[in-house]
Amino acid sequence: MPRSGTTKKRIRQNMRRRLRNRAARGVVKSQVKKFLATLDSGDAEARQREFHAAVVALDKAVSRGVLHKNAAARRKARLAARLKKAAAPAPAPQA
Repeated sequence: MPRSGTTKKRIRQNMRRRLRNRAARGVVKSQVKKFLATLDSGDAEARQREFHAAVVALDKAVSRGVLHKNAAARRKARLAARLKKAAAPAPAPQA
């Protein structure tokens, strides 16, 4: 058990921050899942809308200090690649 007042306060702060960070990561995770679910659909507008929502969620997590900026950039690049691949027409089979 912590003895000093500052140690008790740090424990309280860390607990509050941990819960706040978990919620922020949950928002990012759900937005990314929504985007990935729309990749199979034929609706290009929905894919673009969900991609934008996922990017906004990642950027907010970075600005709040939940994710590192390079980690978010890497995830955005991977999502963008998936979006580009889904938007491209399927290659014609060669005879």
